Amino acid sequence: MTKPVSYKRHRFPPQIIAHAVWLYFRFPLSLRLVEEMLLERGIVVSYETIRRWGKKFGPEYARRLRRKPPRPTDIWHLDEVVVSIAGRKHWLWRAVDQDGYVLDEIVQGRRDTKAAKRLLTRLMKKQGLVPKRIITDKLSSYGAARRQVMPGVEHRSHKGLNNRAENSHLPLRKRESIMQGFRSAGGLQQFTSVLSAVRNLFVPPHSYRSALATHLHRLQAVGRTEKLTP
Repeated sequence: MTKPVSYKRHRFPPQIIAHAVWLYFRFPLSLRLVEEMLLERGIVVSYETIRRWGKKFGPEYARRLRRKPPRPTDIWHLDEVVVSIAGRKHWLWRAVDQDGYVLDEIVQGRRDTKAAKRLLTRLMKKQGLVPKRIITDKLSSYGAARRQVMPGVEHRSHKGLNNRAENSHLPLRKRESIMQGFRSAGGLQQFTSVLSAVRNLFVPPHSYRSALATHLHRLQAVGRTEKLTP
């Protein structure tokens, strides 16, 4: 049985805390905007308190949301994006499936074969399968890592084929601008992990082709987030 989230020594009800964290990670809002939105409802809480709530409860909410991920597909789209932290370059390596669902992501200080190999190894371990095909951009490190880790897997390397992975970085880029950057690699890893867990809830499968099916999927996603609190 899942152990309930502990809200001991917090004077605000769990529903308010969860709603504030939900607003912050679901929408491209600054902490001060979340503070104002709560104030409109008569809830007086500082943006710094909301930041602490996100840091404390966000990872736990993300773990609970990941407990029932969709069935993984056998085609993976891989990409990496540079993020500058305190004047130093870091790379966020990410893998998504055909629907744009984030399968895994990891912040690394390198953009080479070793980093690509680490991503592929983590992916196979977490997904419990070897893909039929991986799709990447022209970075040669992917091909070298694939030959070492999964030599029998088809590899398509073309920038135009990898839009799903590249588009998956857009929400993070928006938040990076709003937050005026990240302070540490660990902070980036934690933030993007929660951000992707929340975002994944709202990624409809390709089989949901109608607007009604997509709306129903989003309503179900909202319902799942409401169950995070007792």
